[in-house]
Amino acid sequence: MTGTLLTNVRLIDPEAGTVSPGSLLIVDGRIAAMGAEVAVPEGAQVIDGRGACLAPGIIDIGVKVCEPGERHKESFRSAGLAAAAGGVTTMVTRPDTTPAIDSPETLEFVTRRANEAAPVRVLPMAALTKGREGREMTEIGFLMDAGAVAFTDCDHVVRNTKVLSRALTYARSLGALVIGHPQDPGLSEGACATSGKFASLRGLPAVSPMAERMGLDRDIALLEMTGARYHADQITTARALPALMRAKRNGLDITAGTSIHHLTLNELDLANYRTFFKVKPPLRAEDDRLAVIEALRDGLIDTISSMHTPQDEESKRLPFEEAASGAVGLETLLPAALRLHHSGELTLAQLFRALSLNPAKRLGMPQGRMAVGAPADLVLFDPDAPFVLDRFTLRSKSKNTPFDGARLQGKVRATYVHGTCVFGDL
Repeated sequence: MTGTLLTNVRLIDPEAGTVSPGSLLIVDGRIAAMGAEVAVPEGAQVIDGRGACLAPGIIDIGVKVCEPGERHKESFRSAGLAAAAGGVTTMVTRPDTTPAIDSPETLEFVTRRANEAAPVRVLPMAALTKGREGREMTEIGFLMDAGAVAFTDCDHVVRNTKVLSRALTYARSLGALVIGHPQDPGLSEGACATSGKFASLRGLPAVSPMAERMGLDRDIALLEMTGARYHADQITTARALPALMRAKRNGLDITAGTSIHHLTLNELDLANYRTFFKVKPPLRAEDDRLAVIEALRDGLIDTISSMHTPQDEESKRLPFEEAASGAVGLETLLPAALRLHHSGELTLAQLFRALSLNPAKRLGMPQGRMAVGAPADLVLFDPDAPFVLDRFTLRSKSKNTPFDGARLQGKVRATYVHGTCVFGDL
């Protein structure tokens, strides 16, 4: 029996909630043994982790890869390299491409390109309605057969409640997961800031945090009616949390995520009108940010995502109101998340519960766990290594990160997918 033995590491177990020194053995793409004392098999490659942390690889729900249609912004190759460098072992990709991924043929093209080009796992989502136009639902059954792991119209909220209820009913009959974007589309249209004194002083078109709660309330009512499986892609306001808590307490099959940008930035970051800080939904008040962190700590919010949205220079170098929304995040997700660890707001185990374990559970994947027999999708990282981010060093084709020039801590030293090292800085 040969394999790879990682010694002198700190094992982060998000299920047990522990961080403990030890070693981990990888054999045939799986975790074969782990603990304080692991025997070295004959012929095994031994790697000294030098005290770094070893955790389940990140599963990032909601990554935009711009194939087909806008390959100049991001390709599966560039996104895959960025993911590997960021400790992301599985990208769950969005269908908001050009054209939208709303047919088995388009989905098969995407799957083939991903398998050819990306060094990490790629799980595609498909559109819930044709063209993401909210009029007619897609062939959910055929798309599931072709490999779709979830269905979403992304930020194109389905305005027609009857269409959405039919889609949820059909998804329920097939056991499909629907991912919603909780916003009232009428209120949030054209907004680029959260309403309040700051947005007024800056003269920015704004949206009330109530738009998120209203969107979530509608979706929850439809879940009560249909019994579908549902995941809210981004909960970013304190106003939405009581509704989410009631829905979970009432036994609905609902989970929720939030984005790393809403966890680590707030509306004051818009002060200089820097368009790299323009994301969707807009950055919130500091009270909202703290409430969402508390909800993550309590397990009310389940997942953290990068919501990786590449935009080229031309679409960002515009007046704030006109600039495209979105930021890249595959490489910055982990160091940005570690800000919450260094500030004492979340433990490493709590972070990886939201980054790895809970996304895997929601998608029915065997990954995301530190357990014997689990797939060896792992990230080895030094949580304390300091650096100043230079956006031009990012592997993504697009460089639109709000963390450009920021002081961050946490460097990935190696990323393993199915036991194979796909990124290494050892």
